[in-house]
Amino acid sequence: MPHGLNDLINQKDIKRWSSKFRGWHYYPDYIIAPSPEDGMNFQSVDCPLVFQIAGDKAWHMFYTGYNGTGYQTMQAKSTNLTDWESSNLVMSYGKKGAFDHGGVTFGGALFETYGLKDARILKQREGTYWVLYGCYLNQGGYEIRPGAQGAAISEDGFHWDRLSDSLPILSIEGAEVWEEDCIYQPWLVEHETKYYNFYNAANKNFEQMGLAVSDDLIRWHRYPHNPVIPNGSQHSFDEIFCADGKVFYDEDHWVMFYFGVSDVSDRRSAHIMAAYSLDLVHWTKDPEPLYKAGGHPFGLDEHYAHKISIVYHPENDTFYMYYCAVGNKGRGIGLITSKLI
Repeated sequence: MPHGLNDLINQKDIKRWSSKFRGWHYYPDYIIAPSPEDGMNFQSVDCPLVFQIAGDKAWHMFYTGYNGTGYQTMQAKSTNLTDWESSNLVMSYGKKGAFDHGGVTFGGALFETYGLKDARILKQREGTYWVLYGCYLNQGGYEIRPGAQGAAISEDGFHWDRLSDSLPILSIEGAEVWEEDCIYQPWLVEHETKYYNFYNAANKNFEQMGLAVSDDLIRWHRYPHNPVIPNGSQHSFDEIFCADGKVFYDEDHWVMFYFGVSDVSDRRSAHIMAAYSLDLVHWTKDPEPLYKAGGHPFGLDEHYAHKISIVYHPENDTFYMYYCAVGNKGRGIGLITSKLI
């Protein structure tokens, strides 16, 4: 694709494409509470990732829990997308000295298709399901730097094994300046025989979105013109953070949902934002958030609204957007929907 291809995306396109992601309806409480009844003694939960398994009518969700030591990934199950029950521990801390000893958070699954309205069905590659995860070297705190990424595989979608106990798929080794302090969450897209890993990374207090590409899900090569979603200008909604991108194909273009953070005092919180692309490489942002923190009438997201997972339910023609809601009741998984349910 020519570099100027995304010049064809104008503000009218952006306004039209974003319109269906505005005017959300609120689910009254957490979908997954900050301290869920899952036997893990979590203080907070984070990073929802909703999916399905072929032949299983239920929906499943990876979610991340924090107990004061580090991240662990759990799995929950639902038959209606609103009532969720924790089912099993997916992955805990890595071995002592391993790149993921500080804990793991499943970030990007390999899906059969990536259409915005497609079912989020896990895809098998060479007989196994694949997930990329974010992870940390050290235990004892929340997201202790440096972070890295690993890969996990599964035969059934419930029991997962590390691809490697010793080698991350992406780390700060060989990192550029914009990502030299920490590598964070991955998002995986398969397109035209290539795999795309969209990830956020940090230089000091700034986070931006980068891209790495692979032919085999194991060896990853950074895009030479990273970051693909850089921080915005001063006073923009993403001048400090552009993070946790989730990418889907929407009819004739790609949409990336990400969260932005600004340093302006009246905007010092995380908001759900979008960027658009015609080639997965060059992106044009919508400068206005799709959803601003503080919108929930019961205060669930008065501080942060971020780290989304979006699914479409054809039976009621409704988008379900799960997100990490941080507010007056702690950090849990909230839900907003495109129609009243």
